[in-house]
Amino acid sequence: MPEPRSQQICLLDTQYYHICSRTVRKAFLCGVDTTTGISFEHRRSWIEKRLFQLTQVFAIDICAHAIMHNHLHLVLHVDSEQVKRWSVLDVLQRWHRLFKGTHLTRQYQNNQPLDKYQLAMVEATTQIYKQRLIDISWFMRSLNEPIARQANKEDKCTGHFWEGRFKSQALLDEGALLSCMAYVDLNPVRATIAPTPEQSSFTSIQLRIKAAINGKQPKQLRPFTGNEHQDKTQGITFSLKDYLTLVDETGKVIRSDKRGAINPNAGNILTRLHISDDSWLKLTTQFESIFTGAVGTAAHLSEFSEHVGLKRTHGIANAQACLNSA
Repeated sequence: MPEPRSQQICLLDTQYYHICSRTVRKAFLCGVDTTTGISFEHRRSWIEKRLFQLTQVFAIDICAHAIMHNHLHLVLHVDSEQVKRWSVLDVLQRWHRLFKGTHLTRQYQNNQPLDKYQLAMVEATTQIYKQRLIDISWFMRSLNEPIARQANKEDKCTGHFWEGRFKSQALLDEGALLSCMAYVDLNPVRATIAPTPEQSSFTSIQLRIKAAINGKQPKQLRPFTGNEHQDKTQGITFSLKDYLTLVDETGKVIRSDKRGAINPNAGNILTRLHISDDSWLKLTTQFESIFTGAVGTAAHLSEFSEHVGLKRTHGIANAQACLNSA
């Protein structure tokens, strides 16, 4: 029986989460159906466009994404501190970009006069919206439902497009975050539908590489800060160059169809993470099968399990084998 969301998501422990959502029966509803030859490739652009639209509304950033033919991978960052700085008007303007809101919230946004009781109701409603704007379940609902309606309209049918529940994994430390991002970014390479990361369409790694060529970072994604020593810096505290090099080298090993090794020049980031080359390759090819729940070192997993009320900590052995390597 699936674990409740309260035992999968805890912002006290981490703001980073791996999400996977699959189409019903794992059908090729977003790519080219190998049986019929019918192409639904354009639906992947629908999903990517909607994703980037949602990041302009929610206090949730995309660290990595890969939109495959029958499933979607995301690595999300929930910015709960950002929400605290939003005024009532900020929240309502964001919410009304996706939803109608209430009659009173629309009146407030339009600067129409309200009495103190109506203002109190608006304040209470705004607090609800604030919580929803840092809620991954609301984020995924806002992504999946419009895509399903659009696809059903195109197919002239009704019914489910996505499986009922999306999979969620808490990423509890730097090793878990970076290995999961690389796992997501290398999905098309592992699936042999793209020969290299830069040729992987509808992925974050392709966007990062294209922007990096011009010395920039894509605005749609959470940036790499390149400074590991400033805790207050907003972004992923690793060098973008190191990450891109590491993913590229890992992709070459994965695509070689034989035993390989990470180039020592790309191994700086692994040294900092205390992850061996063998463990890294295992993580970036088998991440979901190794970890079925939260991901992190044994110590972080134990803390997370205690905070979310789990009686038993899952994944300790794999965490010790892969993420506690010297």
